Amino acid sequence: MTNSGTVTVFGSSRASPDDSLYQDSRRLGRLLAEAGYAVCSGGYAGVMEAVSLGAAEAGGTAIGVTVETWTTRPNPWLTSEVATPHLFDRLARLMASDAFVAMAGGPGTLGEVAITWNPFQTASIPIRPLVVVGPAWRRALVRLAEDFRITASDLSLLRTVDTVDQVVPAIRSPREPRRSA
Repeated sequence: MTNSGTVTVFGSSRASPDDSLYQDSRRLGRLLAEAGYAVCSGGYAGVMEAVSLGAAEAGGTAIGVTVETWTTRPNPWLTSEVATPHLFDRLARLMASDAFVAMAGGPGTLGEVAITWNPFQTASIPIRPLVVVGPAWRRALVRLAEDFRITASDLSLLRTVDTVDQVVPAIRSPREPRRSA
């Protein structure tokens, strides 16, 4: 398996093994590992556990970025853990990837997407693929564009797909030229 880089996956910690979000995330972890990517996540339960499990099942690498002071235990599928002193170091470490994928989630996932998206929007860091998965993201982005000051140029920094099977091709596709606002 060749090393294609590292992909950070964001998503709900509340997904359980019997729900479709968990199963889709597990498949995503497997697909990313089979494509040669190391999978990085927050390292705990839900989507983070599922992508780690999928990567492990495919013989890949699953990196968990955790917080030293949190009492939550990392998931058992990690091949390595990076323990950070606090949440902000964790977020910075999660952003040190070659691409990003956001599954469904709650406030934490929304925050992670925003913290990743904004430096691309402000040209503070080089743009990398940021893929959001599922119809809920499509609807949310429409609402954001309607109700907030988010432009077509801002939206062009994201890649929206409907299924996890579309993620690896979305990561690998060349970026379209940025449109002006």
